[in-house]
Amino acid sequence: MVFRKKLVTDSGSNNLITVLQQITINVFLALGMTLVMILGGIDLSVGAIVALSGTLSVGFVVNNGMPVILAVILGILIGGLIGLLNGVIVAQFRLPPFIITLATMYIAQGIAYIYSGGQAARITDKAFTTIGTGRIFGFLPSPVIYMAILVFIFVMLLSKTKFGTYVYAIGGNREAARLSGVPSKKVEIYVYVLTGLLAGFAGIVLAARMYSGQPSVGQGYELDAIAACVLGGVSMAGGRGSISGTVFGAIVIGVVSNGLNLLGVNSFWQLLIMGLIIIIAVIIDAQKGKKLPFSFKKAA
Repeated sequence: MVFRKKLVTDSGSNNLITVLQQITINVFLALGMTLVMILGGIDLSVGAIVALSGTLSVGFVVNNGMPVILAVILGILIGGLIGLLNGVIVAQFRLPPFIITLATMYIAQGIAYIYSGGQAARITDKAFTTIGTGRIFGFLPSPVIYMAILVFIFVMLLSKTKFGTYVYAIGGNREAARLSGVPSKKVEIYVYVLTGLLAGFAGIVLAARMYSGQPSVGQGYELDAIAACVLGGVSMAGGRGSISGTVFGAIVIGVVSNGLNLLGVNSFWQLLIMGLIIIIAVIIDAQKGKKLPFSFKKAA
């Protein structure tokens, strides 16, 4: 009986660690997406940046003989560069972020395919693969540690810094924030750069976990990140949301996906179920949005 209880406990712990490891890439992307959505924007390029960063970093090591540390840094910076492009165009020209990030998504995908010739590159260098497959204390995956550190940093960034206050102010009322002296354009550019850097880092971790750089990965990742944000209470209209809520949303997606896998539910049905969950979350968010103007009038 004791042995059976131990088996159940060990199985539960292993399953929890598995779920946490599965959601790490989504959390990396959703952290940046949270900031973008609080601003009232969106970033559709993050999934393509994941593929580009991983493909180029692995290619730099395997094909060009570049040191791993330099290839990793370049991979992350490339993500930041695309984020900078997004931010500058959106902030300076006031163009719809949906269209701009859709365009850079295609650009990133194109560069990844052109560089790789559409072929995956295999890597076995332990200095690289350990980034995504290493374990701390023999059982805790290193990506989970990265996730915990980044979540803490972004919680502090949004809740304890002037930058975080500016992000909420711009998302709540852009014109009022501008008149109050908030450097709206700079903040918006910084947010998109951060999102790009996170996507670049996610690409490195994913490539290390898969032992390869693949230009075809990352498709749909941006939608998973948006779903985590929406489920976590980030408003599509901007001005409202939290990192803790986004992490909760990512965990919900991870647990539901893991549970459906354990139940043997067909992947096609999983997509349908996940879509229904997101629709419900968006409807709830819309209903919250409808109540806000009424409460302001009442307060006045």
